[in-house]
Amino acid sequence: MSGDKAGSDSGTEKAVHTNRLVDEQSPYLIQHAHNPVNWYPWSDEAFEQAEKEDKPIFLSIGYATCHWCHVMERESFSDDEVADLLNEHFISIKVDREERPDIDQLYMTASQLLSGSGGWPLSIFMTPGKKPFFAATYLPKESNYGRAGLMDILPRISAMWHGERERLLSAADEVASRLQAPVKKERPGRPGRNLPLQCYEELLLQFDDTNGGFGAAPKFPLHSQIMFLHRYWRWSGSEKALQMSQKTLERIAAGGIYDHLGFGFHRYSTDGRWLLPHFEKMLYDQALAVLSYSEAYQVTRSELFGQVAKDCLAYVEREMTSEEGGFYSAQDAESGGEEGRYYLWTKEEIDSLLDPEENRVFSLISHITTPGNFIDPVLGARNGTNIVHVAISHRQAARTLGLPEREVRELFDSARKRLFLARKERAPPRNDDKILTDWNGLMIAAYAFAARTFGSADYLASAEKAAAFVMERMRDREGRLLHRYRNGEAGIAGMAPDYAFLAWGLLELYRASFQTQYLEQAINLMDALEAGFGDARSGGYYTAVPGSKDLIASRVDLYDGALPSANSVAYTNLIRLHMLTGDASFQQRAKRLAGLFAGVAGRSPASCTFFCSGFLAGTGHTEQVVIAGDPRSENTRELIEPLQTEFLPFLTVLLRDPQGDPVLDRIARLPSSHRMLDGKATAYVCRDHTCKAPTTDPAQMRSLLGIEEKEE
Repeated sequence: MSGDKAGSDSGTEKAVHTNRLVDEQSPYLIQHAHNPVNWYPWSDEAFEQAEKEDKPIFLSIGYATCHWCHVMERESFSDDEVADLLNEHFISIKVDREERPDIDQLYMTASQLLSGSGGWPLSIFMTPGKKPFFAATYLPKESNYGRAGLMDILPRISAMWHGERERLLSAADEVASRLQAPVKKERPGRPGRNLPLQCYEELLLQFDDTNGGFGAAPKFPLHSQIMFLHRYWRWSGSEKALQMSQKTLERIAAGGIYDHLGFGFHRYSTDGRWLLPHFEKMLYDQALAVLSYSEAYQVTRSELFGQVAKDCLAYVEREMTSEEGGFYSAQDAESGGEEGRYYLWTKEEIDSLLDPEENRVFSLISHITTPGNFIDPVLGARNGTNIVHVAISHRQAARTLGLPEREVRELFDSARKRLFLARKERAPPRNDDKILTDWNGLMIAAYAFAARTFGSADYLASAEKAAAFVMERMRDREGRLLHRYRNGEAGIAGMAPDYAFLAWGLLELYRASFQTQYLEQAINLMDALEAGFGDARSGGYYTAVPGSKDLIASRVDLYDGALPSANSVAYTNLIRLHMLTGDASFQQRAKRLAGLFAGVAGRSPASCTFFCSGFLAGTGHTEQVVIAGDPRSENTRELIEPLQTEFLPFLTVLLRDPQGDPVLDRIARLPSSHRMLDGKATAYVCRDHTCKAPTTDPAQMRSLLGIEEKEE
């Protein structure tokens, strides 16, 4: 808590300033808890004080691992001159966008309406009534290089508040009215059946044939797009779709955006070649990467794709998993106050750590040079440091050096391990150790999917431990989800992504384990999502509980970006639940939701790729298998194994234990005829709503599903 301000030279006493962030749980808010700025958390107290003092609000939104948020904290919010202006003329509110995605989503939309852009840190000026009238992102202390600084902006906005208030209020009312506009279905009915083709063609137009990925720099590894291409390939047979996916995943795995020493993915690439990353590591990126690389392994049996997925999980287990089983949110972009320093190397450092043969191989493959291969994204110049990446393949390096390829691989791996151990001696990036329900849902899905893809009991155990933690520690007394857990305390009412993403994770966990408790929990979460967040008029789901006085508007998010939208995931969950249970209410809810997507997806299907994947599952080649058999028997496992390890994105599987399962009988209401035949585990296969004769033969079951044998 900051102390009293010293008096001015003239002896005039200044007001006492109290920073109210010191008791918060968010690591981001705590980073600002000793600023001289009189910060409030988002609270009734802050807005009541703004009304009382007749001051506008300065709202600053960021997150704990954001480099430019750190820069703004150091140069502006720790500065007494900036603090004096903020404290005298504004009520200042600090928000962690990961703790309050509903606030962030609302004011990021406002920023795009006001300025045409957005990003973090997000800087919003608004009325005490929460209506925004000015938006910006990073603001330096002083104006420079064409960017206005706080020392100029703050007095100007304060003067307008007192001298041109009607103009500000008019702008604020206009933005608020657009934020508060009800959600409308832009087109009647559902999206056309050619939507998947339109989505594929839009991605094809955006595809970078040289470097993989979609569009120009900066490049984000949007795994929803990759996962759609896998499903489109399975649905249509398009080899080009598969080529686009493979090239993108290969180039991402070779670039500096991937941590080749400690594994895991950085946030995004500032260049078009995936070389120069923005260095923070987010849990959701790891989860989605594991899913897309595991799927690619199922499709291709590529050793590279399988190893990247496994290494990414090794990173999550080592760096981002709590003792209780939940997963932390992120690792910082900075260490020692410098972005990326933990990950960058001078040639001299590499020379001193590696033996000559290792160095020769490693420096060739990673293009290690004295000027450096890393170009500072701000200055646009080399700074003498290098980022580890794969500039040329092991095979190319073997030809160049005249060495066997196996020896090159061994030398590169030994060099990598040696550098990893040396890097551990550096000051590490900070962990944002809060645990978020929605992101944990994604990680549970990733672990469960990897468990069945690679036949790993350890991955399954991690998924189950995390699910138990969330269900036991991150709910209130009425059973409603809570969004954030840290230091033994769960808080913040759960939002639509918490329910949708956790339900996704539990559905994957059911598929990996066939424990019906997970299927029942997923159903309960989707019912709670409908009851608490559903909009009966549009068929969609609000991010936060609608009608809350905490926000001036409730938003329905439909766009898939770095994260798929809660509505896209909810749609896919509903499709899967209908196929698993036969309950028509899930199908009706999915149809209503698809109608809401019709306009957005029709205009730009590539902005709704996760929804398009779900749409394929609802309209494509549906496949359903019920296995009647003892889950402990070898015969049952022989039937289940190909269903778990093959890429069958439109398949739902139920396992019926002959000993009986009252939960499954209540949920799925399976026909009594679905029994074991001749005392053997039996597969009941239906494709495109046509059921085949039951079989006890794994080879015949594979044939009925069109599963081809693959060489490992």
